[in-house]
Amino acid sequence: MSRRYDLALTALAPAIWGSSYVVTTQLLPEHAPLMVALLRALPAGLLLLVIVRQLPPLNWIGKILILGALNFSIFWALLFVSAYRLPGGVAATLGASQPLIVIFLSGLALQTQVRSTQILAAILGVAGVALLVLTPSAQLDTLGILAGLGGALSMAAGVVLTRKWQPPVPPLTFTAWQMTAGGLLLLPLAVVASPEVPQFTATNVLGLAYLGLIGGALTYVLWFRGIARIDPASVSILGIFSPLSAVLLGWLMMGETLSLSQATGALLAVFSVWLGQQHFGRRTNTTSPKAA
Repeated sequence: MSRRYDLALTALAPAIWGSSYVVTTQLLPEHAPLMVALLRALPAGLLLLVIVRQLPPLNWIGKILILGALNFSIFWALLFVSAYRLPGGVAATLGASQPLIVIFLSGLALQTQVRSTQILAAILGVAGVALLVLTPSAQLDTLGILAGLGGALSMAAGVVLTRKWQPPVPPLTFTAWQMTAGGLLLLPLAVVASPEVPQFTATNVLGLAYLGLIGGALTYVLWFRGIARIDPASVSILGIFSPLSAVLLGWLMMGETLSLSQATGALLAVFSVWLGQQHFGRRTNTTSPKAA
């Protein structure tokens, strides 16, 4: 399969993640975010475990817990803190710094070459997202900013270590292990944040099913598959499609307006993704690298 096919398939993941905002606000507006995160990760992870019927070997438990924490538990917890304490535009702009972090973490952990084109693409991506979602009246909060940057760092470290630690199993199995671990680690946080058993309507269940099966299980299978086949810097820049998708869906489905500056930001964001795939990051061998 061609590199373009791998990129397109991987890009579907953040594009679908962008729909999470619409689904959460329309179908799950009254529920605690950490409880929603738990119910998004754990049931889907357990379902995938039933499907694959394979548990991680004992020597992989530690790595799976670390990856589950970085890609799900810590990332989602900090994401929700930043979302609650910051305007959505500020939180999304901070999250867009993830590709820049991945570039340097990859250089440290994977000994990949840090290229100026990669850095430029990542900076343009942040600028594009800022134009797309940031408003002049946005209020800043120190804890929210730290949480937003911490979430970006957590996801970036998850991307790099997912590439570094590749078990000899299919992406579906690898996703099942990580989602289950992430959900189990979220369990105590969600119980503390929301000790009462929540009540769910049929609409809520539909929203949770979408977030868990489509926005969770399916997208992370595609995401982890892409990380195994494409260099981390090229994969991470695709995350720009998440805020882009969220804005476009809000415009199409919720009647939100799209200003000239937002349209400019969207074009800049797409250009940054294109630039991020040029002259580097050739498709790697599809065989899984040995676990470090």
